[in-house]
Amino acid sequence: MKPTGNSFGIAGRNILVIGGTRGIGRAIALQFARAGASVIANYVRSEDSARGVAEMAASEGLGLHVLRADASADKGREAIIAEVTQRCLPLHAIVFAAATGVHRDLDQVSVRHFDFVVGLNTRAFLFLVQALLPAMTSGGSIVALSSEGAGRVMPHYGLVSASKAALEALCRQWAVELGPRGIRANVLSPGAVRTDAWNALPEAAERLAAAEASTPRGTLVSLDEVAQAAQFLVSEAGSGISGQVLVVDAAARIRGSG
Repeated sequence: MKPTGNSFGIAGRNILVIGGTRGIGRAIALQFARAGASVIANYVRSEDSARGVAEMAASEGLGLHVLRADASADKGREAIIAEVTQRCLPLHAIVFAAATGVHRDLDQVSVRHFDFVVGLNTRAFLFLVQALLPAMTSGGSIVALSSEGAGRVMPHYGLVSASKAALEALCRQWAVELGPRGIRANVLSPGAVRTDAWNALPEAAERLAAAEASTPRGTLVSLDEVAQAAQFLVSEAGSGISGQVLVVDAAARIRGSG
């Protein structure tokens, strides 16, 4: 049976995007808002990025609201929950796109580094979803953003890799535990995408070039392609998918990007 014409639609849905004002999260938040969803785009640090998203949304007449709150802290999660309760009930989807990293070899990682990375990339996801479950509706969807490092070794990426692998494990567990409530949970794992996050990585230009060369089509996946995949996962068209990792990398992972 082919999907109906509007099965990919998300108009009228209430969606929270954690890390929704920069990079991939920003692209997803704007994609959803342009598709007619009511979106809360959460951020922590960059006021300029948040202001830019808010101004763009206002100029286009989009239902997108930005919220500054640290999802890794108890008070930040309380602020997010309060905002969802005020603006976005029932909550139809959570997209967890926030991430941070310490890019060192494992023998150079400290306890502080570990707590910082895992605190946002993994711990925040677990306890934010837990806290927001009462607000979620049957038919809802959880999407966590991972990376290729969750399943393979990459230079100076061990700590981030471990946090993302744990994130994927949590998402699979949520899929099973929340299935009886009609809530799905999936991982969206993009390949290399040109964002500011690459500025923190050693040898970024060389690694991006290698990733691009590894794709059969010769180009990296775009922000729009990742955002469209996210919309698929939260839409009715993705209703049969839960507990899965959807890779969006133009087949780079098959060939290996070094």
